[in-house]
Amino acid sequence: MTAGTSAGFGRRAAALLYDSVLLAALLVVFTSGAVLLNHRVAVERETAGAWVYIYRAGLMGVVAGYYLLNWTRSGQTLGMRAWHLRAVTPSGEPLALKAAALRFVLGAFAWAPAALGVLWLYADPEHLALHDRLSKTRIVHLPR
Repeated sequence: MTAGTSAGFGRRAAALLYDSVLLAALLVVFTSGAVLLNHRVAVERETAGAWVYIYRAGLMGVVAGYYLLNWTRSGQTLGMRAWHLRAVTPSGEPLALKAAALRFVLGAFAWAPAALGVLWLYADPEHLALHDRLSKTRIVHLPR
């Protein structure tokens, strides 16, 4: 069980920034492999045909896999570790795969329109972002 207070917008955004740097590196490695398999040309509709859709799904799979593996194993991505955050259930338990997947999908929508779904935490009585509430998960700030 993990105790902590709900994390604010600044810490969440900082953790996301850290994670985006690592994800960029992972996506470069994935894309490099795809380019090599595509005879060293860019993976586009004109050069790869229908395989471009598998490539795009692979990109999403890398991003989803990063978050799902980290959230279900330790509750923390690299960025979350740096900012002392952890993803947990309302009772403080680690996330199951279903909850982590729902959190990932809803989180994409929460951050997309100018982070309005995340800024919701300032209106919520428990300081939960919209995707926290809908996925029945939360991000807690861990004591040092």
